[in-house]
Amino acid sequence: MNTTKRQPDQARADIPAHVPAHAIEASIAPQTPVFDSKQLFGTSNEIGLVHEGTFYRLKITRQGKLILNK
Repeated sequence: MNTTKRQPDQARADIPAHVPAHAIEASIAPQTPVFDSKQLFGTSNEIGLVHEGTFYRLKITRQGKLILNK
């Protein structure tokens, strides 16, 4: 098992370049996919997600935060 810790300045190919390294290192495991919200939302402020047959709405609030509703 490789237990070498990655340095914060080392870029990962699967993470957008503008995401700060400290945010990446502090919040996700190495195998977690990362998506820029602009890729998901485009020009909309709401998208739909289906998880195990249930529909959810993911919204960007006026304050710029995300909220998930069933």
